[in-house]
Amino acid sequence: MELAVAMLLILLNLASWCVLSEGRLLVDMTLVSDASSIGAFCLDGSLPAYHLHRGFGAGASNWLLQFEGGGWCNDIQSCLDRAKTKHGSSLYMNKLEDFNGILSNDASLNPDFYNWNRVKLRYCDGGSFSGDAKFDNGTSVLYFRGQKIWEAMILDLLPKGLGNADKALLSGCSAGGLSSFLQCENFYRALPTNTSVKCLSDAGFFLDERDITLNYTMRTFFENLVSLQGIEKNLDKNCTSFLDNPKLCMFPQYFLNYMTTPFFILNTAYDVYQFHHALVPPSADMNGDWKRCKLSIASCTPQQLDILQGFRGDMLAALSSFLKDSTSGGMFINSCFAHCQSETQETWFALGSPSIQDKTIAGAVGDWYFSRNISKLIDCAYPCDASCHNIIAQVS
Repeated sequence: MELAVAMLLILLNLASWCVLSEGRLLVDMTLVSDASSIGAFCLDGSLPAYHLHRGFGAGASNWLLQFEGGGWCNDIQSCLDRAKTKHGSSLYMNKLEDFNGILSNDASLNPDFYNWNRVKLRYCDGGSFSGDAKFDNGTSVLYFRGQKIWEAMILDLLPKGLGNADKALLSGCSAGGLSSFLQCENFYRALPTNTSVKCLSDAGFFLDERDITLNYTMRTFFENLVSLQGIEKNLDKNCTSFLDNPKLCMFPQYFLNYMTTPFFILNTAYDVYQFHHALVPPSADMNGDWKRCKLSIASCTPQQLDILQGFRGDMLAALSSFLKDSTSGGMFINSCFAHCQSETQETWFALGSPSIQDKTIAGAVGDWYFSRNISKLIDCAYPCDASCHNIIAQVS
């Protein structure tokens, strides 16, 4: 009898495609089996994948899709290296993904989206789900098929219920947050006209900013990325036809005003990734003058803090028209030294999580999505916010 009960529990776990482990929700991976029919492959030629946890109750017909983040590769060698990792091949991906933060199924931890169908879209193309090219030198092959991967995932999810969604939210963090900007309009077009479609980017508002040596390090990186992965043809057409350098349309600040689908921008004004890789990249700090500041904000000199405050000012300037003119947009720009705040419970919605005017990130996003309140919040400058969960170790 006990054996039969144990076997039943195993079968129930398999049927629900998830397991609970010490209070954690671990969701199994699904390969997109038909992806090859449209040429959608990870860098190494393996099939793309996602994790789906079904909604229930009042949320059973609502969908939240979350792009995974994980940087980019913008040259052949870095992409060959990446193809041997979880961010370049489904062969190396963990088969169970921990769903928390905005993906949690606990109403006390994720009050507005806990009972939605929630999907984690795994990232294995190195180009923010936007490329369409292939490299083959006779010895090595790389598939830059992020755009095709996105299309294959949508085609796979539509008959599973996404095609009948009442409400839908496209989200993502870091490189996945950039994907949310890049694919938001396509997401809207893929769904029925009566579906309420909105998009959210977490730590995806990458600035076209000079570094401390006045070089455009991030611009050069993105230009190489766009060229290598064949991204330009998939960028916003209004933007590419307007700018002399269409590759700059990889930066959200240049196409944000052309977007019509309601959008929420969640970002720190002192984004740690951009601090370490765009504002003060290793190439601009050969003597290590910023090493202590990167490890601990308390160790920054007054001059270094002035530069960081300047970066915040540039970010707010790039967002000023969105703040003033967007009637359907939302924003939460806090003054923390962090990167990605929607995927971890401590920063999304928890006791002591970051807040602006006593509003948590989860609360601000929920207010915006459900039109409960105007939700455009900008924090005062560092160091005024005591609710921050600052990252003191350098991010890669």
